[in-house]
Amino acid sequence: MDDPYAPARNALAGKGLGGADGGTAASDAAADPAVLAARLDDADPLSGFADRYHVPDGVLYMDGNSLGPASDAALASLDRVVDEWRDLLIAGWTDADPPWFEVGERLGDALAPLVGADPDEVVVGNSITVNLHTLVGTFLDELLAGNAPDREGFERADGTWAPNGEPDIDPAVLVNELDFPSDHYAIRAQLRQRGIDPDEKLRVVPSRDGRTIDPRDIEAALDAHEDVGIVWMPTALYRSGQLFDAARITEAAHEAGAYAGFDAAHSAGAVPHAFDEAGVDFAVWCTYKYLNAGPGSIGALYVAERHHGLTPALAGWWGHEKATQFEMNMTYTPADSAGAWQIGTPPLFAAAPLEGSLELLREAGIDRLREKSLALTDFLIALVDDRLPEIAVGTPREHAARGGHVALEHPDAERLSEALKDRGVVVDFRPPNVVRVCPAAPYTAFADVLEVVDEIEAILESGAHESYATSDGGVT
Repeated sequence: MDDPYAPARNALAGKGLGGADGGTAASDAAADPAVLAARLDDADPLSGFADRYHVPDGVLYMDGNSLGPASDAALASLDRVVDEWRDLLIAGWTDADPPWFEVGERLGDALAPLVGADPDEVVVGNSITVNLHTLVGTFLDELLAGNAPDREGFERADGTWAPNGEPDIDPAVLVNELDFPSDHYAIRAQLRQRGIDPDEKLRVVPSRDGRTIDPRDIEAALDAHEDVGIVWMPTALYRSGQLFDAARITEAAHEAGAYAGFDAAHSAGAVPHAFDEAGVDFAVWCTYKYLNAGPGSIGALYVAERHHGLTPALAGWWGHEKATQFEMNMTYTPADSAGAWQIGTPPLFAAAPLEGSLELLREAGIDRLREKSLALTDFLIALVDDRLPEIAVGTPREHAARGGHVALEHPDAERLSEALKDRGVVVDFRPPNVVRVCPAAPYTAFADVLEVVDEIEAILESGAHESYATSDGGVT
């Protein structure tokens, strides 16, 4: 079979589980999800990668969209840096192999292909929220200085910020109501620090259905508000998993004379991006979800080359140009690359696992990972449609609009998620009614997806979830 994942796609594409045999006559065997799962696993070119990740025996891990598991390669790169610290002490900055001094740029180079960027446009450093603060702050400062995007082919993106011809108008930032809350916290803080009232200048695109954001509503908001200077959107929504069209949003932003920035936390490592091709101005993401670099691992950011040379809003010595960094000049000279947005000395133990993790992802190939991810979620959605009438799927079914996880909606989602965890199925709950299920491509089998649905069906049929109490919040 040319496409090893075709049966999963066919199962969702109007053919049902009984017609998922790729076009041959439907048989009892083809209609059996266990047979289909086994056939998909046997044909999966990435099946061997699961043995290189550590998931405890008896656990079905479906929460890699929150925290990816450890891999042999990630642990090995962490162990190497621990050994270098022990053996080299401070000489590790220059004499380790590779030297610690260049860790941010080196790992940025490795990340760049996953987001469709040149090596100098990506760097690792800080945390995702710190990176959001410094990048949004940087481009707010550009707007307040009268500078806007300079993009050939876009009438409004002429490099000049003057909405309605009035340069003294404060810029607004356009977001959406389904964003991860931390993004709004940071943007409001950056507006306040510049004397801009976020209640007036944080403009929020509403959702039509409580699950997704219609790109037409982003475009309509730009048409309605001349003062939008930054459009800030996720590449994928954290609750529903809707995948955004970054190119379309970026084009709309530039047509309106606004910068386009993205939070790629819920897609980087699972979905290939093309930031350069799309004309994106800047982006941030974490490395502990689909990039599997460990809890609290280092953040990453992208800044398009045309913006290199700007002074970051949060300047620190690690963003200084490398050639003169240790001259200890009191005048800050930013690196002429994305490296300028590094702030403090990089936390080596928070960065080291990313090196090994990226080795595995590069070996698997981001395009193949995406193909398998879509097949796994195709299979999951088809099984839910077939066997779980009480469950609604809150994630878009179109491949182009679907990220790496599936939002299963149920009135008792919190109690259902707790019952699943007690049965060894690790998922998470997001209020008010979503169980997020993430069959991550590097380490999840199609048989695992089937077993998860089996467990959900058994819990709902028995009412076992009804014995669980709901919480008042906290980590899930």
